[in-house]
Amino acid sequence: MNVSELQELIAIVCGVGSLKDLKPDEDFYAAGFSSIRALQLLMELESRYDVSIPDDDFIGARRASDLQTLLNRLLETRK
Repeated sequence: MNVSELQELIAIVCGVGSLKDLKPDEDFYAAGFSSIRALQLLMELESRYDVSIPDDDFIGARRASDLQTLLNRLLETRK
């Protein structure tokens, strides 16, 4: 994933979590993302990127940059 894809991830997190803005390395839960929205975010990411994200990995990804790293790893293992 490149910078524009990271921006797309940030837009997804902000859209699902009703956040105005988010920096790539900002903890989105600390920025106001509700844990109630976590399942919705997980499903959106799995659908959009056609991957299955392990729960433990998803829970540990609290920043858009963490999600990018996680998704890169999952997408790379599909090749």
